[in-house]
Amino acid sequence: MIDALAILVVAAAMFAYINERLVRLPMTIGVAAIALTFSLICISLESLDIVSFRAPITRWISSLDFSRLLLNGMLSFLLFAGALQVDGGKLKQYGWQVGFLAIVSTATSAVLIGVATYLTLNAVHLNLPFTYCLVFGSVVAPTDAVSVLGTLRRATVPSNVETAIAGESLFNDGVGIVLFAIFAQLAVSDKVPSITSVAGQFCHEAIGGIFLGGLIGMLILILLRGIDHYQVEVLLTVAAVIGGYAVAEYLGVSGPLAMVVAGALVGNIGREHAMSHVTRANLDTFWELIDGTLNAVLFTLIGLEAVAMRADLRAWMVMPATIAIVLSARVLTVGLPVALMSQVFKLPARTAPLMVWAGLRGGISVALALSLPAGRERDLILLLTYGNVIFSTFAQGLSIEWFARRTYAQAE
Repeated sequence: MIDALAILVVAAAMFAYINERLVRLPMTIGVAAIALTFSLICISLESLDIVSFRAPITRWISSLDFSRLLLNGMLSFLLFAGALQVDGGKLKQYGWQVGFLAIVSTATSAVLIGVATYLTLNAVHLNLPFTYCLVFGSVVAPTDAVSVLGTLRRATVPSNVETAIAGESLFNDGVGIVLFAIFAQLAVSDKVPSITSVAGQFCHEAIGGIFLGGLIGMLILILLRGIDHYQVEVLLTVAAVIGGYAVAEYLGVSGPLAMVVAGALVGNIGREHAMSHVTRANLDTFWELIDGTLNAVLFTLIGLEAVAMRADLRAWMVMPATIAIVLSARVLTVGLPVALMSQVFKLPARTAPLMVWAGLRGGISVALALSLPAGRERDLILLLTYGNVIFSTFAQGLSIEWFARRTYAQAE
């Protein structure tokens, strides 16, 4: 495992270097593009019977256990780092809007995607049980905070719009993971749980995660106010992430939601009332480095996952349809409410298309799909998920800055 991680970090560093020297794309997208190109070269060389790198690379990726590495390791750091930068005052002003988008829109989108995918796959005789279609919906419905936050840093958007998009992406990760756990349990279980038990499980994980995150954040704030030593204070935030996520796992509540709440508290109240200027500067630098490094590693893994993609030809043919389904579901559950009730949401109606296009999917979706039990259903869901992530990363990720400039230039 250590050797595999060493190779991964070296590969991520080399891809980032090549991107900086030659490709000059935004780092995460550039790293993913180079890793994906490398994967396609390996696949081509094997298909031409020149040399086979595919099998050893697939074994190496399997030894890394992408799903566990991201969901139980990297994700907590990435969400905490992202939440540190969110404007707490603005987030409070847009609390119910973020809550609606993160909970209602995400849950509705997951169901719509599941139903539409079920009908589409049946039309081409790729039968996938309805419960697994709901699993697919829960995998691709939430936007990926890692991808979205990185994109927003490059796009010039009004602060209220940025808060709404960033807040939604941070919180709907946790909501999506809770939905995935519920639908995955439905898919593999012979028993059909009652609506009350499903709602109870959702509330336990989601509300429990938010409450735990509040406790962790307040505890760190108390500790930070008692000292003025930036090395110790940075270490306390690292301990909060590692220890807090472990406690969340033990209690059976949402670790991602806990990290978002804790990060937002430390990044706002802590930054204002419990840190010196030196501590703030060093804390920001440390977490910016963590965020950048883990992003490079994560998108390297996303690009290299192409090597392991194997599925029925019909699955490849239906992939564009699922991309259209996912985008359509976001139009209906995010774009339409914002456009029709712009005054209620306190967001300009012209923001609706931008919020739809800013709904990027990323490594969390791939990790959730990989965590399913091995079998035909997992292979199909993984391929369709990967197609949506690649489209999101390149088509949406590369054009969102232009989209944002065009949206707000027209308004001026």
